[in-house]
Amino acid sequence: MEADELLVLVAGGDQKAFEELYGLVSGPVYGLVRRVVRDPAQSEEVAQEVLLELWRSATKFDPGRGSALSWVLTLAHRRAVDRVRSARAAGEREQREALRANHPAFDQVAEEVEAGLEREWVRRCLDRLTALQRQSVTLAYYDGYTYREVAERLSLPLGTVKTRMRDGLTQLRKCLGGVA
Repeated sequence: MEADELLVLVAGGDQKAFEELYGLVSGPVYGLVRRVVRDPAQSEEVAQEVLLELWRSATKFDPGRGSALSWVLTLAHRRAVDRVRSARAAGEREQREALRANHPAFDQVAEEVEAGLEREWVRRCLDRLTALQRQSVTLAYYDGYTYREVAERLSLPLGTVKTRMRDGLTQLRKCLGGVA
């Protein structure tokens, strides 16, 4: 059975369908989350949260708006970005508290330098993409749009956007090597 059919059954409370859907999507969900969150332990935790959310919110899936896999991966991407933002906010709170206590947080300078180098590396790799690939990837991963929303914003067919995204992400993965 395909993911779309399984998700409709899951929305009806079918546990067997959920087990089968879990087997189909757990790998892609973890892979996407891992690329965003980067920490393996946190990635596992976020992936489990996504799969739990999948069980709870399966009724919200609308097959007319896209495939089940894209819907699930959108949930995963959003949850992963939320985790990264939350971690960043927690780190900023710790740094502010450390400054108030009149001593610097762990090694703030080294962390900032490393983050700056990583941003520059990603920027250089993005510059290697075609303008069309870069535009699609930027809208999806930096501005948070779904593939369908990217297609609408660019007035392009969804398939074209998916192809650009696939090719662009492949190029980025090659460029970034072990970082992504």
